[in-house]
Amino acid sequence: MSMRDEGKLVIWPVYIDRTYSRSHGRIIPRKKSVKDPELKEIEIAARELQLNPRVEADKAYPRYWWKKSGRVLVDNTEPKTVIARKIAASIRESRGE
Repeated sequence: MSMRDEGKLVIWPVYIDRTYSRSHGRIIPRKKSVKDPELKEIEIAARELQLNPRVEADKAYPRYWWKKSGRVLVDNTEPKTVIARKIAASIRESRGE
């Protein structure tokens, strides 16, 4: 991340994806996560939480460098796991889960 990204947190889709294990990147409990979150869903949830999201669709999670899953930069207002839980909860709510 560059200087312009200071004060931002990176939210990778794998952080809130139920299909990944903790050892493969998920950072929140499976019960609170969502299945196959999309960048657009993460962006909408972050906007609803007023986290000023910025999508970088061409990025790849380092562990899976061959998959361009993208990432979302959000304001660093709380710990990453707290923000990830809120985003996942917002996605679950919008999906009606």
